[in-house]
Amino acid sequence: RDGKLRVTGKLGKDVSIEDAYEEAKQCALNIMAAVKSVAGSLDNVERIVKVVGFVACTPDFTNAPKVVNGASELFGEVFGDKGKHARAAVGVASLPLDCCVEVEAVILLKE
Repeated sequence: RDGKLRVTGKLGKDVSIEDAYEEAKQCALNIMAAVKSVAGSLDNVERIVKVVGFVACTPDFTNAPKVVNGASELFGEVFGDKGKHARAAVGVASLPLDCCVEVEAVILLKE
């Protein structure tokens, strides 16, 4: 938010599921801002096709899907049925700048 990471570290050690969930929501907000800058309006989104979330975590952490729900649920709230998507939630050893979650999305725009 505002060009800065609010939460850093790993799930299962430094970061709670709740804090990482909020960070996943922030990722979704950033994605929507990028889409709006390209498409002119979120009304030009045909649908969210796929979301992939990467969660920095300890080897024994198995709740990556709960973290990525932050992004998926926000897309659902904003886009309704157009926000339903395929998804992957993957635990990883580390992410850039020690961020706890990273989200990417494939989004289909109207012609």
